[in-house]
Amino acid sequence: MKVTAVELHLLAMPLVRPFETSFGRQTARTVLLVRVRTDVGDGWGECVAMADPVYSSEYVAGAEAVLRDYLAPAVLHADEVTAEGFAGLVSFVIGHRMAKAALETALLDAELRTAERSFGDYFGAVRDEVDCGVSVGVAPSIPELLDEVAGYVDEGYRRIKLKIKPGWDIEPVREVRELLGPDALLQVDANTAYDAADIRHLRLLDAYELLLIEQPFVEEDIATHIQLAREIETPVCLDESILGVGVAVDAIERHATSIINIKAGRVGGYLEAVRIHDACAELGVPVWCGGMLETGVGRAANVALAALENFTLPGDTSASRRYFAEDLTEPFELVDGRLRVPTAPGSGVTVREELLRAWAVRAPVILTA
Repeated sequence: MKVTAVELHLLAMPLVRPFETSFGRQTARTVLLVRVRTDVGDGWGECVAMADPVYSSEYVAGAEAVLRDYLAPAVLHADEVTAEGFAGLVSFVIGHRMAKAALETALLDAELRTAERSFGDYFGAVRDEVDCGVSVGVAPSIPELLDEVAGYVDEGYRRIKLKIKPGWDIEPVREVRELLGPDALLQVDANTAYDAADIRHLRLLDAYELLLIEQPFVEEDIATHIQLAREIETPVCLDESILGVGVAVDAIERHATSIINIKAGRVGGYLEAVRIHDACAELGVPVWCGGMLETGVGRAANVALAALENFTLPGDTSASRRYFAEDLTEPFELVDGRLRVPTAPGSGVTVREELLRAWAVRAPVILTA
């Protein structure tokens, strides 16, 4: 297809409650959306970068600059563009996977809408619904944490993930485990908050029968994850460390991880995410789908991805109302702890353009050849 225009939309969407992790506290979601206009139809993608470079080196303003100055011109000046060929077309840009993922997803959305084929069908989904977990941020107090967790249990979420950091780990995990009982799925996410000196302390988590501990050390430190995996009974899961299929296979073969969290934005797009899924399946390593507080645009693609066979653990594909009072697309609603996989062409959702205008931080940037 021929890309005739690329639009960059910047929005501010308030969260229904603050979300705190080891790297900061969010009260709103700054959203960068990419729309491609082509000779066969339009498509949308969502950039999962945060407003500031506190989770990764990528951030919204930087992603927008890369899209505006490098990625969009590359597709606009190409005679023909496909989602499959996009990575090769922009390989001259090093890194910037979140920016690339947003544009690749928009291209794929346009392609599949034209072909009247859904993301789920294209990825190879094997189920109509996906089990949903919920990510629970650092709370002001233990009682408030327990109230929040109890609310999610009442809503039907099938797995609870607690954000932890030094000073907020053993006690909240112990209290939540007591609340949930011994059989409930419970895991923790450290977002790189610890170092090698904390290994002995982290071993205390073994007492609480956790599904996994996610990314306790900085992403480059594979060696300390290997050491932890040797010394702890709780399975170690990597998130931020996984930037592509090669890194995933290397980490697995070196016994740094036995579970992989796949975030399409972090690895450069859904096509690479599927490749990681396939490689992990061949190695017998389960995967699950992480979340980045996406709107319905990104959530739709995540749910389709999570419907693949080796996504055997509930992901962070929460319902829309977990984060937003009103979603940018038709809302994703939890039914018996699951979300339906969209079956309409492309992502299967429609951007509500009245909300696009209402939440706009500024007029969209429109790029043409």
